[in-house]
Amino acid sequence: MNKEIDWKELGFSYIKADYSFISYYKDGKWDDGNLVSDDKITISQASTCLHYGQQCFEGLKAYRHKNGEICMFRPDENSKRLNRSCERILMPAVPEEFFIEACKRVVKANERFVPPYGSGATLYIRPYVIGIGDNIGVSPAKEYIFGIFVMPVGPYFKGGMSPVNFITSEYDRAAPMGTGSVKVGGNYAGSLMPHEEAVKQGYADCIYLDPATHTKIEEVGAANFFGITKDNVFVTPKSPSILQSITRKSLLHIAENYLGMKVEERDVPIDSIDEFIEAGACGTAAVISPIGAVSHKGKKYVFHSETEVGEVTKELYNTLTGIQAGDVEAPEGWIEKVNL
Repeated sequence: MNKEIDWKELGFSYIKADYSFISYYKDGKWDDGNLVSDDKITISQASTCLHYGQQCFEGLKAYRHKNGEICMFRPDENSKRLNRSCERILMPAVPEEFFIEACKRVVKANERFVPPYGSGATLYIRPYVIGIGDNIGVSPAKEYIFGIFVMPVGPYFKGGMSPVNFITSEYDRAAPMGTGSVKVGGNYAGSLMPHEEAVKQGYADCIYLDPATHTKIEEVGAANFFGITKDNVFVTPKSPSILQSITRKSLLHIAENYLGMKVEERDVPIDSIDEFIEAGACGTAAVISPIGAVSHKGKKYVFHSETEVGEVTKELYNTLTGIQAGDVEAPEGWIEKVNL
């Protein structure tokens, strides 16, 4: 355990760990990859990742359980999503077994950076794939890097979960038939200005509506939306432009199989959000950010409360974080043990 880190004061910012993983794709195949202590990479100034956005990334976490074991949460799902991203922008797939074993190697090599059980902190894992080499035409690269780095991060909510407010945006997060469903950097670059404008107006972030009609909720900042109806139904938007969050997928399963709720993936019209008595944004970093209120065209919709978290949202959060921490029995295949 790293005694230099104050686990209770950790935020979500870059900390250099001891080792990263790096693998190169050349001549049609990935090499075995290596652990490296340098956190800098050297690439050609003509790399496609720099000019044409040929890059994607993932985010997942490792957790220290009460018995001292270190486990990752659903890395197979991150592998599948990474490869969907690679396929969309014509990069070579990273074999799932190779992806998971590489993640394990990095976590194991940086074991002293895995926060202790009960601290609320975790080890964040960031895999990425980028196009490299000497390229100038608008075409796929011939060489690539698959890399992974890790860093300890603190609990997203320092003083416990509390609701935050959002405002709808006139900007589009993704184009119809575009790259909204994959995790590529361009999606996030385009979100920086809408996010900044929302924050200047006093909101946590903005809500993106569907690009075709601007009538349906798609995403909440960089997270997925869910709502709980008066009839206790867990609802989340369905659209080909939405990034399929692994947290969202997990919450759908938990709502149905642990909480006994009905679940629906469907359109969520912005003018009908008063059907929800609770709402939240979900993703890897925060797990769940409770939504207190949404402002749309000058009208404010308040859900459960702007100061208190709803009971269903609490139960969803506690169940998922309990599974991740090893305190609640997990569905088969959700927990991947890292052998130390």
